[in-house]
Amino acid sequence: MQNAAILTVDDDPSVSRSVARDLRRRYGDRYRVIRAESGSTALDALREIKLRGEQVAVLLADYRMPGMNGIEFLEAAMDVFPLARRVLLTAYADTDAAINAINIVDLDHYLLKPWNPPEEKLYPVLDALLDAWLTTPAVTMPETKVVGHRWSARSFAVRDFLARNLVPYRWLRADEAEGARLLAAAGLGEADVPVVITTDGKALARPTETDLAAHVGMATTPASDLYDLAVIGGGPAGLGAAVYGASEGLRTLLVEQRATGGQAGQSSRIENYLGFPDGVSGAQLTDRARRQAQKFNAEMLTTREVVGLERQDPVTLLRFSDDTAVAAHTVVLATGVSYRLLDAPGLADLTGRGVFYGSAAIEAPNCSGEEIYIVGGANSAGQGAVYFSRFAQKVHILIRGDDLTRSMSRYLIDQIEGIANIEVHPNTEVVGGEGRDHLERLTLCDRRSGRVVTVPTSWLFVFIGAEPRTDWLGDVVARDGNGYVLTGSDLLADGLRPAGWAPSRDPYHLESSMPGVFAAGDVRAGSVKRVASAVGEGAMAVSLVHRYLEGR
Repeated sequence: MQNAAILTVDDDPSVSRSVARDLRRRYGDRYRVIRAESGSTALDALREIKLRGEQVAVLLADYRMPGMNGIEFLEAAMDVFPLARRVLLTAYADTDAAINAINIVDLDHYLLKPWNPPEEKLYPVLDALLDAWLTTPAVTMPETKVVGHRWSARSFAVRDFLARNLVPYRWLRADEAEGARLLAAAGLGEADVPVVITTDGKALARPTETDLAAHVGMATTPASDLYDLAVIGGGPAGLGAAVYGASEGLRTLLVEQRATGGQAGQSSRIENYLGFPDGVSGAQLTDRARRQAQKFNAEMLTTREVVGLERQDPVTLLRFSDDTAVAAHTVVLATGVSYRLLDAPGLADLTGRGVFYGSAAIEAPNCSGEEIYIVGGANSAGQGAVYFSRFAQKVHILIRGDDLTRSMSRYLIDQIEGIANIEVHPNTEVVGGEGRDHLERLTLCDRRSGRVVTVPTSWLFVFIGAEPRTDWLGDVVARDGNGYVLTGSDLLADGLRPAGWAPSRDPYHLESSMPGVFAAGDVRAGSVKRVASAVGEGAMAVSLVHRYLEGR
């Protein structure tokens, strides 16, 4: 299979090159051979392959690697490509570890180093594993295909939606031979793109996200009219609430407007989350949390927008944008925050065509050898810069302040300072952008001197500010001046409970001004804007939900 890969990872560059050389000599005409020199880099490569809808046939990992050893890597890799065959490279002294790995990661084989001559000690093993992989039925499963234009905002939106919902797909340009053939076969033309061809062969021209979700197997309609707990928002707080609510027996519904994971789901690498010493991507963390919630039978809806809450004792009605509604005894608001739009002339028309909000990780390979610009000085911007530095020739970070110390974690600042192709530009802001069918130039201004320069670039990634997604609440739930939901003691004024408060008790810690409606994560006034705290608040909200249900 031309798209299938054999991936090898070894922290010793000479060994890594030697393994890759032997693999390419034997299999290079049939497989792509990819090498990495650390477990974390290899996992990043696997996730990129997954997003492109391609396959990995065999994984070869050295046992003794710092940070993440070979067994730990293979265990993590199973989440991404569970059908890939797994081989551990080990020295004679580590054979006991290799034998134990057979049970831990369902190891297919272990090879002792050195493997010379490869004709006797390497190729026969790989031949057998590749034959076994090729006969695995799931390898030949149909794939979703997306046909579109390179610089089309709508084409980007479709690809981004699929990627953020972890739906594997293959991207084809409409002006290339294979893309044109698919369009012709579907009876469509370039004017109809983006076109999505589903795994059952159905062609969707310019689909809405709701149509797309329904055709790729995502639930869009609630199965019931009444739930114990409805969670609005599928970021870390919402996923935390869904996991804990469903695991404790509550009939739980999670409603997400676009894609689970929220802003955290777009993070290329989160390195300060408990339990992941080598870091974890937002997509991987989201995928695990979503599968965990579904394991406990939490119901998850995608592409459904909640536009209002209405109290009808003893339940709260959630009204959707299509005028339908569901009822729940309790609600957790976990809608998070969104990136603030960059207000500069010319940028609005170029959104999705060179101007992107958030990491837009699917664009990273397209930035190879080019200079890109990132606006923002918080952790999300730093994570994006580190990730894109592996592809781009140069990454420019533009910040309004004097340095990164006010808003970025120290570990990220240290990483950025150690990467040669990242440059931080303090006291700099974007004041304009230009381009025909895509971004071609940015105008930058030095805030101290007033000096204005124009730089050529096709890439701008914006990570500025945060605005709570609460306008839809109106005055039904009390909010602060910035739109964040007030909860608990923040609702008390001079010891008095909020107007219209019916219970004979004060609001619980995470409870809003509407009894039985709780807020968790970034949407809550005074919350700590970190993934771990959001997950914790989601879990805490469920404990308060139980108290509320018991006390009615």
